Amino acid sequence: MCNTNVIVLTGLRVVKGTGEPPIENGVIVIEGRRIRDVGTQGSVEVPPNARIVDLKGFTALPGLIDAHMHLLGLRSLDMVKEPLLVPYATRVARVIQDLKALIEAGFTTVVDAGSDIGVYIKQAIAEGTVIGPRVVSAGYAISQTFGHGDTHYLPIEYADVRTTKLRGVFSVLCDGVDECRKAARYVLREGADFIKIMASGGVLSEKDRPEYRQFTVEEIRAIVEEAEAAGRWVHAHAQGSKGIVNAIKAGVKVIAHAIYIDEEGIELAKQRNVVVVPTFAIVDQIIRFGEELGTPRWGLEKAREVYEIHIENIRKAYRAGVKLATGTDFAGGVKALRHGDNAVELQLFVEKLGMTPLEAITCATRNAAEVAGLAHSIGSIEKGKVADIVIVKGNPVDDIGVLLNKDNIVLVFKEGEVVKNLVSSESRQLTL
Repeated sequence: MCNTNVIVLTGLRVVKGTGEPPIENGVIVIEGRRIRDVGTQGSVEVPPNARIVDLKGFTALPGLIDAHMHLLGLRSLDMVKEPLLVPYATRVARVIQDLKALIEAGFTTVVDAGSDIGVYIKQAIAEGTVIGPRVVSAGYAISQTFGHGDTHYLPIEYADVRTTKLRGVFSVLCDGVDECRKAARYVLREGADFIKIMASGGVLSEKDRPEYRQFTVEEIRAIVEEAEAAGRWVHAHAQGSKGIVNAIKAGVKVIAHAIYIDEEGIELAKQRNVVVVPTFAIVDQIIRFGEELGTPRWGLEKAREVYEIHIENIRKAYRAGVKLATGTDFAGGVKALRHGDNAVELQLFVEKLGMTPLEAITCATRNAAEVAGLAHSIGSIEKGKVADIVIVKGNPVDDIGVLLNKDNIVLVFKEGEVVKNLVSSESRQLTL
């Protein structure tokens, strides 16, 4: 009699996510929600009565991870209409569709780097009401007054989630060490898995620039201390060189964007094992589609200004050995910035940085798992890890573009359960 608790995938190419070359003619044994064993045919014990699935010609990857995105349910980059004028319930419904698109694209974990939905929708995913990836969420971001998270075109009393009467405001505003400490405690109270801060100005904020330093080292350190006291970490929006350096010196573990990272920032990131998430995809798509998506003039102008500089500086960081992870910064879209298209970031790592496809996959699995705070349990296909596994038609180690076609993502396991199944032949069919 077949043991339905044990599934053995055989004959496939296995990319472990550790940076090692793929295992050819590999075997993966899934028992319950975990990986019991992995290796070459003949080296792995196949339990008696296990369900064996022949996947010759397919490739197994660890579940992909978007290490910096937003569950906001946006459908354009009109920053007034969306999200301020779209009903909250409409955005939640959109996020449910975005989550489905993500899991079907092979993304089994996402890092929600600031939103008013991510922290709260996790329960619906956990109870099975909503199908989607594992969500690690910051909830509300923390910004100084006149910071990247301060909605500059609103009256100040509307720009802080604690005082506003508006839906669609995503930040807590604070200034000075004591206020920053209290803001950190507030977002933790709301259920944040980690704390997101704005350590510099940005592209899509109206009155500041990416180069502007935001928060002092002392302010950031107070937030880091509160995060660490609760067993969490800080993930910083940091585009300017000074903001990057201040954040790392204060103990921030993840730097997002890093447009103007310089030699000091590169050295500090290496010394302190900081992970940098460049988020090329959003700027790339703003430049190509931003005008028709309603991107404000200030956002378009700054995106065009920083694009090549950003690529060059991250290329230097990559060559110097800084640990990178893939994140799109997508918040939902129609023609562009759509959740489900998130593998475009891997393609950009290959095209813009000169990475091999295998390196890009490692950035989207093992390295991204560090950003999610889950490197101990996900991010690689290894004995004892949670069975987040994606089965791909074709070989993304030869052609990373294979991952951009969702029809090539034929099987998705999340914690050992099949959540997508396009394997069509009867002999290979798994029951959902």
